[in-house]
Amino acid sequence: MNPSVLLAAFFATAIEVIEMVAIVVGVGVARSWRASLVGASAGLVVLAVLVAVLATAVRNVPLTPVRLVVGALLLVFGLQWLRKGVLRVARDGWGVGHTAPDVDSPDSGERGFDWTGFVLSFKGVSLEGLEVAVIVVAFGAAAGAVGSAVVGAAAAIIVLGALGGLTYRLVAQIPRRALQLFVGAMLTTFGTFWAGESLGVAWPGDQSALLALGAVYVVAALGLLSLVRHWRRDNAQQTARPGPTSAPSPSGMHR
Repeated sequence: MNPSVLLAAFFATAIEVIEMVAIVVGVGVARSWRASLVGASAGLVVLAVLVAVLATAVRNVPLTPVRLVVGALLLVFGLQWLRKGVLRVARDGWGVGHTAPDVDSPDSGERGFDWTGFVLSFKGVSLEGLEVAVIVVAFGAAAGAVGSAVVGAAAAIIVLGALGGLTYRLVAQIPRRALQLFVGAMLTTFGTFWAGESLGVAWPGDQSALLALGAVYVVAALGLLSLVRHWRRDNAQQTARPGPTSAPSPSGMHR
């Protein structure tokens, strides 16, 4: 068991699970709990199959090219999440949670199984699950610890899924945007480490270099956050500042 891979997979999966819970509960409240839960279950089956297929496909691939591809992939994911986290925290602050998505109101004349609710829930869980599958297998393949990554992802799904089932309001208050910023820094850290390692970089302290890289990316993200907030504040002040009033023309003055 690799604790660093397990925790990384847990936190990376947690973001997507919050999305899943929001979709499933939103569809259940607005349309049909039965259809929403059945759709979510089908989406989780798809997620399990994706993880199994992808993990099997990469088991026999040499580790060096896997780490290069995975490192580049995690850099793409991580920098994207980091950018979104910085922009959204700068705009809305640290404490903004995630709210349920809008769904179509149920048709009063509809009877039987709600296939629309099923599709909405299935689509949300399976699409979010695709990103989970890529991240989990990427972490596991690059570190040679697929089992640890799967355990971390499964723990996130079980813990946050159960929490969402017991009290959705609590899950909705998790500041997803702040979490997205820090998990983006974490994914970027692992991506840099593994891509560099595959290219022959000898990291000082080996695995402990992850801590230094992570600290660098977090500090950089907080610095960017401060710059973006300053930039937004200056733009808001310039927008609110009234323009210079033009003097009346001589032709318009009374004699």
